[in-house]
Amino acid sequence: MKILIVDDEPHLRTLIRQTLEELEDEGVELLTASNGDEALESIQAELPNLVFLDVMMPKKNGFDVCSAVKNELGLSGVHIILLTAKGQEFDRQRGQDVGADLYMTKPFDPDAVLAKARAVLGL
Repeated sequence: MKILIVDDEPHLRTLIRQTLEELEDEGVELLTASNGDEALESIQAELPNLVFLDVMMPKKNGFDVCSAVKNELGLSGVHIILLTAKGQEFDRQRGQDVGADLYMTKPFDPDAVLAKARAVLGL
């Protein structure tokens, strides 16, 4: 099983990675990407089970990446959780429209991130 963490902020990538590190003991591989282009390349190459995807990023934003994965590439089995500092209903709706499976706002509770990952992966 693989989890891809996508965020243009290095400290947030590190925080999420540290939050999920205990899953490595259960055979989960943690991957990272720092922008939307890298994310799409990694998703196509690695086919992760779960992607924590930041919305506001350079090159391609999270909405565009999610839409490409779910609609253009047809990878419906890749579970995508959008992460954003914006809690507005418009963003939630847009996230649903592009096929996101879940929406979490920053700052997030690390325990909630770990619990969501466990639930999605069935751990």
